[in-house]
Amino acid sequence: MSMRASFVGLGAMGAPMARNLHKSGLLAGVWNRSTDKTVALASELAVTAYPDLASVGAACEAVVVCVSADADVRAVITALKPGLRPRSLVIDCSTIGAGTAREMHAELRAVGVDYLDCPVSGGVEGARAATLAIMVGGDEAVFDSARPLLEKLGRTITYMGASGAGQAAKATNQIMCAGIIQAVAEAMAFARAEGLPLDRLIETLGKGAGSSWYFVNRAPFMANERYPAGFRVRLHDKDLRICRQMAAARGATLPVVESTLEEYERLIAEGHGDEDISAIYRLKSLLFR
Repeated sequence: MSMRASFVGLGAMGAPMARNLHKSGLLAGVWNRSTDKTVALASELAVTAYPDLASVGAACEAVVVCVSADADVRAVITALKPGLRPRSLVIDCSTIGAGTAREMHAELRAVGVDYLDCPVSGGVEGARAATLAIMVGGDEAVFDSARPLLEKLGRTITYMGASGAGQAAKATNQIMCAGIIQAVAEAMAFARAEGLPLDRLIETLGKGAGSSWYFVNRAPFMANERYPAGFRVRLHDKDLRICRQMAAARGATLPVVESTLEEYERLIAEGHGDEDISAIYRLKSLLFR
């Protein structure tokens, strides 16, 4: 039987991930910064609603964390630590800097607690269907013990190396997402300007050499000019700033990252920061007006 876990962070990704652990009988309880989300999901799933993070750490052998940013992870780890038992495990599915992941690994190791950085990719669709790609950094023996639990959350579970390697892999993914969503948005703006039937175009090109997950799943958003939150602009903006920092530490500037950040800055300023990143089409369509 896999280890039972508590879940911290019940946002767009975290809540469906917690539900998938519950379906497998592995969820002990939940906690979220906003109490209403904690109580609502705990009631729905008939699990414990923890009153604070210290009680989360004391409840079971593993804690899965899925929050927004480096500062959030640091705050969660600080609050969890007093309740964590020796040899318990923190599985961090947040997207943060590789350096922060290494800091958390060292901080928890000092009190006898294991830590894996396990950022995920696959969007809210993958979180709901338990088909996420999970990139793991940390001690390999700890990864082996955690794998049965991770397999309840995702379909592709890959050990990338020592602590921080999972986050470095996720940063690589986020750079790819930036380039792909830009290309898809430009292509869709071009297609609309040419008067093409967008539904038939998406169906056909989705099976061609230029296709991608983002084209198949987000080109319809652009065709309908509606951008329901999947991967929010402001969160990808945060992730790309991490990529920028990591690249700068190696003396590099990444043109795809920089151009996407410029466009996200404009979208956020115009009030579109909580829309899906396919909202970049708003700007690309202006090229043809």
